[in-house]
Amino acid sequence: MKHLWEHDHPYYCERGNYFKTGLHTLCDSWADFTETLFCTGDRDQNLLIRWDWHSWTRQPDPDLRDEGPDELVLFFVLQRKALLCSVGINVTDDDETAVRAWLYECAVAMRDTWEPFLDALDGTTTEGTAP
Repeated sequence: MKHLWEHDHPYYCERGNYFKTGLHTLCDSWADFTETLFCTGDRDQNLLIRWDWHSWTRQPDPDLRDEGPDELVLFFVLQRKALLCSVGINVTDDDETAVRAWLYECAVAMRDTWEPFLDALDGTTTEGTAP
């Protein structure tokens, strides 16, 4: 299984919110993040739509390497407010197990949202064809 910092998602997501400033939160550590409502709140209300683990010391491009801490950036839609926001968290390799478990919970919430189409993506709808 690949480490979370080994995943390179297609495209990118800009931090914060294009239409409103101040919607990017910083956390000094994973432990600090676990005390926020982003972590402990309702998964449907605070719907995680993307995560990126940036490992600056492992950057293949020497010009982008940095000795600073790794950073996990989380992108949320606060559905009741129709608001996009993000959180940047300083993380370490030791945080990976806890982060992976939390991301799994978020993936389950996302799966529940898209469940009617997931069988179709596998080509196994009840009619035998994709919608």
